[in-house]
Amino acid sequence: MRYVLYPENVGKNDVQIVGGKAANLAELIKSGFPVPECFFVTVEAFRKFLAENELEPRIRKVLSEIDFSDQESIMRASSEIKRMILEAEMPGSVKDEILKAYSSMMYADGSEEIEFIKAGRDFPFVAVRSSATTEDVEKASSAGQQETYLNVRGGENVCYSVQKCWASLFTPRAIYYRHKHGQKDAGIGVIVQRMVNSEKSGVMFTVDPANPKNRNIVIEAVFGLGETIVQGEVTPDRYVVDRNTGEILEKKLGRKIVERVRDPTGKTVKREVEPERVEAQVLSDEEIVKTAAYGKKIEEHYGRPQDIEFGIEKGRIYILQTRAVTVLDSPEGDEPEGEVILTGSPASPGIASGRVKIVLHPGELGKVEKGDVLVTKMTSPDFVVAMEKSAAIITDRGGVTSHAAIVSRELGIPCVVGTGNATSVLKDGEIVTVDAYTGRILRGEVSVKREEAPASPVSSPASWVPPTVTRVKVNLAFPERLEIAERTDGVGLLRIEHMLTKSGKHPAEYIRQGRKDELVSVLFDNISRIARAFYPKPVWVRTLDARTDEYRHLEGGEKEPKEDNPMLGWHGIRRDLDEPELLRAQFEAVRKLHEAGLTNVAVMLPFVVDPEELRKAKELASGILPETVRFGIMVETPAAALIVEDFCKEGVDFVSFGTNDLTQTVLAVDRNNERLSKMFRTDHPAVLKLVRRVIRICKKYGVETSICGEAGSDPGFVEKLVEFGIDSVSSNVDAVDRVRSAIARAEMRLVLEKIRKERSDGRER
Repeated sequence: MRYVLYPENVGKNDVQIVGGKAANLAELIKSGFPVPECFFVTVEAFRKFLAENELEPRIRKVLSEIDFSDQESIMRASSEIKRMILEAEMPGSVKDEILKAYSSMMYADGSEEIEFIKAGRDFPFVAVRSSATTEDVEKASSAGQQETYLNVRGGENVCYSVQKCWASLFTPRAIYYRHKHGQKDAGIGVIVQRMVNSEKSGVMFTVDPANPKNRNIVIEAVFGLGETIVQGEVTPDRYVVDRNTGEILEKKLGRKIVERVRDPTGKTVKREVEPERVEAQVLSDEEIVKTAAYGKKIEEHYGRPQDIEFGIEKGRIYILQTRAVTVLDSPEGDEPEGEVILTGSPASPGIASGRVKIVLHPGELGKVEKGDVLVTKMTSPDFVVAMEKSAAIITDRGGVTSHAAIVSRELGIPCVVGTGNATSVLKDGEIVTVDAYTGRILRGEVSVKREEAPASPVSSPASWVPPTVTRVKVNLAFPERLEIAERTDGVGLLRIEHMLTKSGKHPAEYIRQGRKDELVSVLFDNISRIARAFYPKPVWVRTLDARTDEYRHLEGGEKEPKEDNPMLGWHGIRRDLDEPELLRAQFEAVRKLHEAGLTNVAVMLPFVVDPEELRKAKELASGILPETVRFGIMVETPAAALIVEDFCKEGVDFVSFGTNDLTQTVLAVDRNNERLSKMFRTDHPAVLKLVRRVIRICKKYGVETSICGEAGSDPGFVEKLVEFGIDSVSSNVDAVDRVRSAIARAEMRLVLEKIRKERSDGRER
């Protein structure tokens, strides 16, 4: 048996022999790319280790007892299996081959350009990297699941690092991933690679995973070793390069406040970056272009987009590893080509063609037929029936938090907003193609040759979703797409407005006509379908938040008062308290749901500004709802955020941030005004300060915190929420897995930071 192999003896199809990452490296080396010298510990070595220590039956037993719906169960199993592996003894035959390969590592031609610090006479520093048989393969990359150990020196340390890599095959995320993918017989190889003492390092995507349509190369870079960027500890530089011309299209310099380097003793240490380098450009323009050129060549070699790690020492670029990009938000293929009529902001991704139906007021919604392209100034809740029929939606106004954008994403319909003049430029009846990846509207029906992208770990229903402590919920408005219940922890926002507009009747009109029971039945029938699908997970039903301008064209809508600013007008809890029979009807529907056994349904009050509103709503509910029904409020005004402690004292079970309205009211920015879209920033310091304050106070009173606004679907914003200590995040259906992945990254980083701090404090003591 061969327990060690060298790159020249390994082919690109030898994944089951050395693992996916090693097979890729061997392919790069044989193709002439600048990869540091290395050797591979084979999968057979791992199997020999398991057999001699009789570990396989013990590991199988532990795995068979896992409750995969319980994160603690997964973590306990992981801890037990890793302990078994680390306490076992490496077979002498395996250890001898590893020591022989390591001790014979000599500096390759030209490697004098790399600074290698030796231990004793000939022993260099190495990186010991895992290479699982399920890792870096095309349909499931398993990226980031196993471990890498840097600046390892000395034979015994190398052998123990190999053993630690073997143990990392059983991290909680790796166990869960294989369970979700049905991968039962995973093996693991290990790469022992000469260490590049990187002064600069980074990650390069040969296609932007967030916007694969433009086919640009994206590079992120930091000072020092690459672990800093992997751990997400700094904001890296971001460079965008035109793949065809090599032109640098964009340079966004990050704040690199720390870096990892090798100190004189050979240890990897984290240190602060000097002030003059914090916002300095990491890679020179020449290095950016050269790195991108390597990326293009590697992609051409593999015939598919690549995710590449690199390091730079003394001006020389080294490729450390590459894997196929499996996280693509849109299908692979060419952009649709044709005459561009107008452009706007892509709000809900997709491409669709259809006949234009211009709707200037809701009275014209009847002309929209199945497969048409709905074109309007801006949608409102009474447009939903027509929106459901549409192949695509185009609006004159609005941004990514507008009604059209939110509902389109929920319905999975391509949508472009903020075109400015679609209703005047486009003509009723003409055929157009809507490219909602780029925001372009093209004349005629444009066919696109398109190959579906590989299944994404963050977007495919059948793919891996990492377990998280922070709960991941979903926003819903319709009793459809209920398969999402299996992959979420409940419904953090159930909008009931759209359930009612399908009838064509204004919600208040049921009460005016003495048909309250009919309103209760409509609500019960729709909510119960969702509550049953999610039971026993919580379903937070937001009471009606109908603005006076939104339902004006429904039956009874003509009786709505005229308001100069409906956004800040008579809606939410303030309207419900003025129309108590309407609120009673909603409470009666919730009571019926609980009587039917759907006790997971809770009540959430929108647009509150005063604890007195909560008190009055509870008084109204006291004769209707069981005492077990949980009550919550939306925090979407500065008033609610600033006096949240008063709400906690009044008695509230949970709060949820409505970031759309909170941002609008804090910044005095109309979120439907496309002229102001650049000012609409959920990450504005004032908004973040209020959010953090609310979470801190709610924790003091044991009140659950969540978010259900559009910012809850933004992975970057979500990572901040995790740092603040939020209990759950509710996102749009299409963002659930991306958000859970972002939460997992943030939680992992926080745990690592705590461990490192504790270790540091221990050393100081």
